[in-house]
Amino acid sequence: MQYLSQKVAKPYFVAAIGLFAGQILFGLIMGIQYLVGDFLFPAIPFNVARMVHTNLLIVWLLFGFMGASYYLVPEEAERELESPLLAKILFWVFLIAGALTVVGYLAVPYASLAKLTGNDVLPTMGREFLEQPTITKVGIVVVALGFLYNVGLTILKGRKTVINLVLLTGLAGLAVLFLFSFYNPDNLVLDKFYWWWVVHLWVEGVWELILGSILAFVLIKVTGVDREIIEKWLYVIIAMALITGIIGTGHHYFWIGTPEYWQWLGSVFSAMEPLPFFAMTVFAFNMVNRRRREHPNQAATLWALGTSVMAFLGAGVWGFLHTLAPVNYYTHGTQITAAHGHMAFYGAYVMIVLTIISYAMPMLRGQTAANSRRSQVLEMWSFWLMTVSMVFITLFLTGAGILQVYLQRYSAQPLPFMVVQEQISLFYWLRLIAGLVFTIGLGAYIASFFVGRTEPEAVAMKSVPVTA
Repeated sequence: MQYLSQKVAKPYFVAAIGLFAGQILFGLIMGIQYLVGDFLFPAIPFNVARMVHTNLLIVWLLFGFMGASYYLVPEEAERELESPLLAKILFWVFLIAGALTVVGYLAVPYASLAKLTGNDVLPTMGREFLEQPTITKVGIVVVALGFLYNVGLTILKGRKTVINLVLLTGLAGLAVLFLFSFYNPDNLVLDKFYWWWVVHLWVEGVWELILGSILAFVLIKVTGVDREIIEKWLYVIIAMALITGIIGTGHHYFWIGTPEYWQWLGSVFSAMEPLPFFAMTVFAFNMVNRRRREHPNQAATLWALGTSVMAFLGAGVWGFLHTLAPVNYYTHGTQITAAHGHMAFYGAYVMIVLTIISYAMPMLRGQTAANSRRSQVLEMWSFWLMTVSMVFITLFLTGAGILQVYLQRYSAQPLPFMVVQEQISLFYWLRLIAGLVFTIGLGAYIASFFVGRTEPEAVAMKSVPVTA
């Protein structure tokens, strides 16, 4: 059953894809600047391009999570959203605040931006990924509180499912942990210690709950498997994710001045972090194999399966490669870290947002259950172009990282940083080419929503035999 208030998700999804395109544009700019150092200088220095690239990633994923929540919560709760008007107001507040922040990064020197936005009153700026002006952070808190009020009341007044409650737990954790971005102690060890409470506990903690609940919702819809079966899997996955993710924060505490026991805790529990992602992969393929019907939206099914595989590879396998303290001693802060970060974010969070958009947008645009066959073929091409190119980006960065570790940190005569960067520039050229292919894939994804609109749709769901 569709609910009228679900339509408020549409502008969130549109904004998410628009900001995603902006993030990739600045990623390409950075890729060129790795090779041509003065490209677009002084208009867009590398540090500014990087700041915009990472901030857009965070903001567009948050738009995606909010849109996903506004779409699935009414359906799960079996009632209309508490306040569609509030959702629309918060959308414009968040979008305008985000846009002004990016304009500020590009138009004003960062130190001047800090003075203009009151950072001297409550200093919060200057930290990686949390560069947002203090006033923007306050705005994010306001939007988060309004969003939680809207979604929370809808759930509490309606049907309470495992999916809704897991999602609400993840969203509440996201909002609470962001408050540590306002804590900026003078002691550098304390600063880094609590900084990871935002950065790590978001992406390797509460965001995984959001990922799991969205994936479970889509799999219920496209497979027809009994809700009880999927909910049991979800309980197991989130339990493992929370246990390993929370204590696994220790793999960021190896070299910042914390007690030595963090090397043991961080190594042991980080080594177990691939387990929930492996379970997610088994879960997704098992549910599709046990499906009771053939859903017409094959593209959304492909994205759902791809999410589980790429999340396991990026967050699980590539995370494990350099998470043990004796290995991390040599690899931290190298291109190996960048390789892990790119595939992990793409596999776990970019792909799940694209999954829910792929599933929901046809219905939000007035179609019955899926885009036309022609549109889905183009969308599936976009899946393979983006996913395969991201695999190659990861492999090229891994190669660059291994060579960087050897030349700069492990060899008998370590070379200076910039000398090493020159030695590994071939990998940067290859990474740039893969990034261009990724951009073509994103273009195909966007175009898929505009082709084949007039074609007749095959929307009937064919029943299939239930497998044991």
